[in-house]
Amino acid sequence: MEKVALFADVQNIYYTTRQSFQRHFDYRAFWQQATANRQVVAAFAYAIDKGDSKQLAFQNILRAIGFTVKLKPYIQRSDGSAKGDWDVGITLDMIELAGQVDVMVLASGDGDFALLLDKVRSTYPISTEVYGVPALTAPSLINSANRFFAVDAKLLL
Repeated sequence: MEKVALFADVQNIYYTTRQSFQRHFDYRAFWQQATANRQVVAAFAYAIDKGDSKQLAFQNILRAIGFTVKLKPYIQRSDGSAKGDWDVGITLDMIELAGQVDVMVLASGDGDFALLLDKVRSTYPISTEVYGVPALTAPSLINSANRFFAVDAKLLL
């Protein structure tokens, strides 16, 4: 049985599914598809914590599915912009786990992760899979993955 690790870029998935479909991503369907006939070594969902009750309920749903939820505080800058990026955290976790799994699954459309996928695939004998909204997933990320799974109706609520 293949060993798998899941990495969900919650903010990216939230905004891309909302923009393209006006719907929410179905993390339970994602889990079922990405882990079918595989042993889960680790599963992380990376999110921004604003501390509201809807977010807490969502985080608890993610935990009930099987994800370890990693949170960063929401930071509102004085100019009105916001900061809340998990790219470095996701990168560190993927590199740390790359030698322990056969497959790494990333849910994100962020092209910054293309270099990361190239690096782990060239360093370790693993396969990489990306789940993303086709119109909003960077072509470089799609090309860096062994397999790309388009987020469509079966992965939406």
